[in-house]
Amino acid sequence: MMSYEAYMSQVIQPMRDELTRNGFVELRTAEEVEQTLPNAKGLTLVVVNSVCGCAAGLARPAVVHSLNHSTKPDNIYTVFAGQDKEATAKAREYFEGYAPSSPSFAIMKDGKIMTMIERHQIENNDLQTISNLLTTAYDTYK
Repeated sequence: MMSYEAYMSQVIQPMRDELTRNGFVELRTAEEVEQTLPNAKGLTLVVVNSVCGCAAGLARPAVVHSLNHSTKPDNIYTVFAGQDKEATAKAREYFEGYAPSSPSFAIMKDGKIMTMIERHQIENNDLQTISNLLTTAYDTYK
């Protein structure tokens, strides 16, 4: 019999792969987040990934689509809410002024939060609108 952790790992892996195969670096521990986010130079995008339907149908496809824009983040990272709990909690410490939200996108510059695109902006929009929110942020903060 497969353990719950092994089962969840199998179920979640394609959700991780959708981002990592497109260049996102997973931050899976609090230590990785601490070493990375405050020291990231330039424009950084952090995807707070999630197992929910709006992450699968909207957030991940929209963020991947946004990387086709002429202005792109210098760094692209992801943490997985509900899976890599300590990493996600640590990342959220850098999203000062924003409530925890997943899925969501944090736009940072030189280690400081500039803006967040939160779940309520994702779940009530279509893919193109979400991608436009991201590319507008890239253009604004680059």
